[in-house]
Parts: sequence; C-alpha cells; structure tokens
Amino acid sequence: MGGRIVLFGATGYTGELTARALVAREARPVLAARTEERVRALADELGGLEWATADVQRPESVHALVQRGDVLVSTVGPFARYGRAALDAALLAGAHYLDSTGEGVFVREVFERHGQAAQAAGCGLLTAFGYDWVPGNLAGALALRDAGPTATRVEVGYFAPGGGAGSLSTGTRASAAGVMLEPSFAWRGGRIVTERGSRRGRAFELRPGRSARAVSVGGSEHFTLPRLHPGLRDVDVLLGWFGPASEPMRALSAGLSAITRVPGAKDALQKLAGSMVKGTGGGPDAQQRAGTRSLVVAEAFDPGGQRLARTRLEGVNPYEFTGAILAWGAQAAAEGGLQSAGALGPVDGFGLDALQGGCAEAGIAVSASA
Repeated sequence: MGGRIVLFGATGYTGELTARALVAREARPVLAARTEERVRALADELGGLEWATADVQRPESVHALVQRGDVLVSTVGPFARYGRAALDAALLAGAHYLDSTGEGVFVREVFERHGQAAQAAGCGLLTAFGYDWVPGNLAGALALRDAGPTATRVEVGYFAPGGGAGSLSTGTRASAAGVMLEPSFAWRGGRIVTERGSRRGRAFELRPGRSARAVSVGGSEHFTLPRLHPGLRDVDVLLGWFGPASEPMRALSAGLSAITRVPGAKDALQKLAGSMVKGTGGGPDAQQRAGTRSLVVAEAFDPGGQRLARTRLEGVNPYEFTGAILAWGAQAAAEGGLQSAGALGPVDGFGLDALQGGCAEAGIAVSASA
C-alpha cells in the first residue's frame, strides 16, 4: 500500500512530539526506531499503531521502511552524522521526505546534491521542516510579497522568548555543537557563498524600545526565498536564541573556524563535542515548553537599504511547533498536497496560502504587532 506516513526516530524527543501530533490529526503513522521495546510501547500507547525497527548503522533496515508513494519523516539527528540513511531511503524508493534538521551543512547538501535525483524519482524533499526553518520561510515570503519587486534583500531573525539553558533538547545541543565547527553560508550578490568565521550579527526590534541581537546561520531560506523573488540579491538568517551571548557566540565561531583549518583539529573537536553532548532523547517537559514561545521577524529592503516591509510571526514553543508542522506537512504530502518534485522549500512545496494555514494550525501565525 502506498501513501503511508512513516516516522523514523519516533521514540526520540522530537519524534515522539511528532507522533503525538500525527495521531491528534487522526493519522495512523508507522512508527520506526532503533529499540523494539520502546517503539512497540509507544505504538501501543498511541492506539495500536504499526511499528518497525530500523537503525542508521544498518541502512538496509531504513530502506525497508518505505516504498513509492509513502512519506518518510525523519527526526534522527544530528543529521550531518545520522541523517543520510533516511534521505537515501526516500530517494531510492521514490518516497516524499521531511526532516526536522536545523543544520546548515545538511540543508545545503540536500539542495545542492539531491534535488535532481528527487525530481527524477518524482518525490519531494523538504529538509528543515520544523521551527528551523519553516517560520522564516513563511515570514520572508510574506515580507517580500508586501515589499514588491523593488526588494533586493531580506533578513530573518529567530527568537525564543522565555527560553534558557533548560529550553533546549539534548538533540538540539548536539546539533548546535556540530554546526559551530562547520562553515556557514548565505545568499550574497545573487548566489550561495560560503562564510568561514565571518558570521554577521545585528539587532532586531522585538517590541517598541526593546531589541535583541542575533547571529547569522545557514538556513533553508537562502535556497528557497530567491526562487520566489527573482530580484533578491541578499538573504540573511539570524538566530537570536542566545540573547546577550550572541556576540560572544559569533566570536567563538570565528575562532573555531580558524582552528578547524589545522589538519586533524576538526576531527578532534567533533569527538570532544560528542563526548560533552551525549544522547538525543531528552528535552524540556510540557511545563518547561509552556514557558518558551516562538518569535520570528522578517524584513525586506530596497537596494538603498530602506525597509519596505516587515512581517512578524508569534506562537507556541519551538518544539511544539516542530512536531505539529511536521505532522501537518506529512499529512498534506500523503494526500497529494505537494506542488512539484525535487528539493523543495516550504512555500514552493505547498504554496504560500496553504503553508500559512498549516503554520497557524501548528501554532504560529502573523502577529498584529508587526
């Protein structure tokens, strides 16, 4: 049977949130994970769902999960280390694919290396289909639409008001540790450029009289927003989760970029980061999630630097949103809602109006206080 939703990584922190969100939408996904006891228990708890075991160390077990017409959702990260097995499985089977990564190096690989193969296979690849980086795609697209054809630059800032050290899952921390060791990228002068140790920083006004700084990162917006707005020359995505630590983080990134050019240094640092950030299953509980909100701002500018439009999105906790939007996207893809094949962004995948509605269902919507 085709058209199934298969959730790989179902017993992890983000995976379980996604499984519960799918069931809340009256979907009956196939749950897949490495440990039989855990995945079987979750499948039973959620109403007797079908389940399977699969492990990235045995790629054939991941490939066996899907067939043509299925939708494979992967929450198995860090994706630069563990994500390719699910991606390869979707491509080989001709299954649609969504993942929860926020890692720029993996996002770049999907868009630059696998788009043509996905087109040939007739499937859609929607990487980074969570809080990283769906809301910025929506906010950026809305700001560019409002700005009109004279806009040549867009900047997107991500914030999590109320968040702190306890607001991040172990999986997010593990991914962030890897991201710090990789070069970033941006859309500059109408093309993707690699940025080694040159991350930008800027302040966004979040409330009248209150600003917060953010530091540039590689996101899917760099690949997707120029498709929607051909005159776009520059795209910046900036992460403001670190608050006052944003500038020190930017300086640390520059220092690490220089160190990783020394032969063998990068491997040593990756091993060190892996030993310091272990596990991918833990994260903030429901009470902790309730204390953290989502806030995304996009601003579009003309060639002279004049701001033409601003869009502000607000809503639920980033992890809650990620589980809910993955569930919405998987169900929409299973029901034939994708507009084309290839490596897709959220807007060119589903259309701007559909995506805005999906994000609202998942808990993030346009704020009146733009």
